Amino acid sequence: MVQAVEADTRMMLLRRIEENPGIRYMELLRLTGLVNGVLTYHLAALEKTDVIKVDRQSRMTRYFPVSVSDSEAAILKFVRHKPVRQIVLFILDHGLCTFNEIVDDTKKAPSTVSSHLKRLKESGIVSIRYGKYRLYSLAEKDLVAEVLSKYRASFADRVVDNFAEMVEEL
Repeated sequence: MVQAVEADTRMMLLRRIEENPGIRYMELLRLTGLVNGVLTYHLAALEKTDVIKVDRQSRMTRYFPVSVSDSEAAILKFVRHKPVRQIVLFILDHGLCTFNEIVDDTKKAPSTVSSHLKRLKESGIVSIRYGKYRLYSLAEKDLVAEVLSKYRASFADRVVDNFAEMVEEL
């Protein structure tokens, strides 16, 4: 009986992770209704059996199904955040873009856009061409377009997700 409940819980977790590749721990906690220790226990079991991949950063842990490649995961962990996704979509739609064009389109503070672009450049998603102006483009446009298309359903912008992102940025 206990094994059946554990198997059901793990299947439910795996389904949530497959529906939302790159999902954060706190999102899983909220979506599943599991308590902290129970969620940690089952995620560890899924990781140990190589059913999921875990990306642990200093401030955030993200979970991916094993079917998501490392290059897809690298993009997903950025574009799950709506402001970053807006920047990436704008660059995808316009090719070479100036900083001011990106700021104008996203309606975000220049410091916010600058911070996101810096992280995107460091991760290899965005490249910069220097000249009279800095021109931003996607390093692997086709891969980014494929990832955005393939996982677009997992980017549903919900009030809860936006609130969680605000809290995590504090």
